[in-house]
Amino acid sequence: MSSTDFSQIKRIVLKVGSSLLADPVHGINMQMVQRLAADIQNLQSRGIEVCLVSSGAVALGRVQLGWVGKKLSVHEKQAAAAVGQPMLMHAYKQAFSELGVVVAQMLLTKDDLRHQRRYLNASNTSHTLFKANVVPIVNENDTVVVEEIKFGDNDSLGALVSTVVKADLMVMMTDVDGLFDANPVANKDAKRISEVVKLNAEVFAMAGDVGSSFGTGGMLSKLHAANIAIHSGVTAAVINGSKPGTLMQLLAGEDVGTIFRCGEDRHSLHEHAISNLLHVAGQLQVGEQALTSLVNDKRLEPQYLESLQGDFDKGDCLEIWSGKQLVAKGLSNYSKTELEKLVGCLPSEIEARLGYVDFHSVILPENLVVMGQ
Repeated sequence: MSSTDFSQIKRIVLKVGSSLLADPVHGINMQMVQRLAADIQNLQSRGIEVCLVSSGAVALGRVQLGWVGKKLSVHEKQAAAAVGQPMLMHAYKQAFSELGVVVAQMLLTKDDLRHQRRYLNASNTSHTLFKANVVPIVNENDTVVVEEIKFGDNDSLGALVSTVVKADLMVMMTDVDGLFDANPVANKDAKRISEVVKLNAEVFAMAGDVGSSFGTGGMLSKLHAANIAIHSGVTAAVINGSKPGTLMQLLAGEDVGTIFRCGEDRHSLHEHAISNLLHVAGQLQVGEQALTSLVNDKRLEPQYLESLQGDFDKGDCLEIWSGKQLVAKGLSNYSKTELEKLVGCLPSEIEARLGYVDFHSVILPENLVVMGQ
């Protein structure tokens, strides 16, 4: 595809944020829900399959329970999600049924995508629904998940779902016009970025991290989600969903929002799992001298280790940090107990320290993913 040609798109994941769906008075913005239904029905009529990833359950529950503006505990957020999720699906079912479109609810957690069988089940179910002309509506199963509610957002869920359903395009609808080179609220001269070819540190620095009063994800979370998508071969876009017609304008090739292009540095399924899905069991702190070896050779030898955290075993996924910068993720060749004995150790000294040698490196190159590559 060229920079404006979406004519070959066959499957879209459309992620809609709480800021568009929640209404502080009525609970849900039915006008927005009806507009989404009309757009998706239009796309279906053109042969384009759509999976809708919808935030809003916690926000709607807040309104129903009278908790708007209140700082909620994790359990209160779970309770709000339990109240809000059926309200959300009822609104979608009502809007779509008026257009003759059937919808289905899919509640997922990141843990579902970490396990191969459950991952395949989710993929097979979505493809069966597409064949039946049903619109899958996905949300995180917030009532049973602690970590995702406390730290996560549905932007990354949308990106991961894009890989599950093998989408061509992921569109994140929010209440801003896209990515700007400065904060448009504070700087009237801020310019919208139409297209990002390489998502690097400079682009991430443009984002800030300001979300709406209802949502948990600001522009920074959308860049992280776009990064997951494009490394998996899925083009990503951020558009202003509060403006009617923006989605159709994007697909028609008009200059709206921000498009994130896939590069050549795409991840394999194994790398995707390490980077985005596997539970992180610990962290390794390395010196600056390790960066060249990590980036150029994808090698991490024990002499570069400075400290380690967490309780991990051989084969667990670890983060590698240099100062405050996350440099890489990978699967450890050694347990924490073993690595504690190898801090600062040369490969030739491993046997003397442990009494045996399994590997001469902390992580094998094929099990290492350098961030930003």
